[in-house]
Amino acid sequence: MAKAPEGPVPVVVMGLGFIGQEIARAAMSSPEVELIGAVDVQSGLVGRPLGDVLGGPAPRVKVSASLAQAVGKRKGVVVLHATGSRLPKVFDQVMEAVKLGLPVASTCEELAFPYLKYPELADELDQAAQEAGVAVVGTGVNPGFVLDRLVAVAGQVCGPVRRATVTRVVDARTRRPSLQRIVGAGLTEEEFFELVDSEQLGHVGLVESAALAALGLGLDCDDFEEEVAPVFAEEDISGGAFPVRKGRVAGMFQSVVGLEDGQERVRLELTIAMGADDPKDRIEIDADPKLVLEIPGGVAGDRATANALVNAAPRLTAAEAGLLTVLELPAGR
Repeated sequence: MAKAPEGPVPVVVMGLGFIGQEIARAAMSSPEVELIGAVDVQSGLVGRPLGDVLGGPAPRVKVSASLAQAVGKRKGVVVLHATGSRLPKVFDQVMEAVKLGLPVASTCEELAFPYLKYPELADELDQAAQEAGVAVVGTGVNPGFVLDRLVAVAGQVCGPVRRATVTRVVDARTRRPSLQRIVGAGLTEEEFFELVDSEQLGHVGLVESAALAALGLGLDCDDFEEEVAPVFAEEDISGGAFPVRKGRVAGMFQSVVGLEDGQERVRLELTIAMGADDPKDRIEIDADPKLVLEIPGGVAGDRATANALVNAAPRLTAAEAGLLTVLELPAGR
């Protein structure tokens, strides 16, 4: 294992959408990292002072069009990557960083456990990272913490686990407008399922979380079943980025069941809807002893995702080289 860094770790944020900007702000508030640059390919952002993009104080750097330009001659830089959810679409970006000898912490949900859907891409990335001597991890809140890493940690004080049930309920009104649309708020039922069928709607990464949770609990799931269903507004809902009329879709309910020889071993249930009742994160582990953990209100998604990446940066510099999961990240702050 590499030696832990001395002093703040220099980081570059790649992708300046909503989450990328949150990551930049989180980096500026952390004593463990130093924000030295930002990258985005949008022509309207390239060359602009980072402070103008963030709408507040920021390091005196301009947004770069390439990672190499943003890093310059600095050594020991970690890339905080936030450009997309699907691994095939961001694979070349992550590989670019690896080939430059840069560790990567990414919000890409499918990168959290890419061996599930993309074993060939995962093997290629793992080999490249090992050859470059850097670590790569997909992390965040979900996947990355609530529905997988926290579950695995809780299971460490239990005997053999028979079953785990994890529930996350999010009032979408507290989240960014783009997420409110991703969960289908305001749509008709027909529109909802059309977008689900075309993979334009729904939470990416839930099945990856289920696989990680099973792995962390020592469960050998050989199949995963995923379902998505609309949650309908029982009354007119306001308070979000846009109103939702009674009878329209308010959000979604999504579940993944992990099976071992046809027997349910892991169940993840995620509700993200405008006006969702009783927001919370709840973990129930059926073991000896049985364990129940509940976080009233739930972990704040966007800000916590940003913090997860920033806090991962120093851990990556001390981690083994290769493609990691959050279960393999060194613990502690």
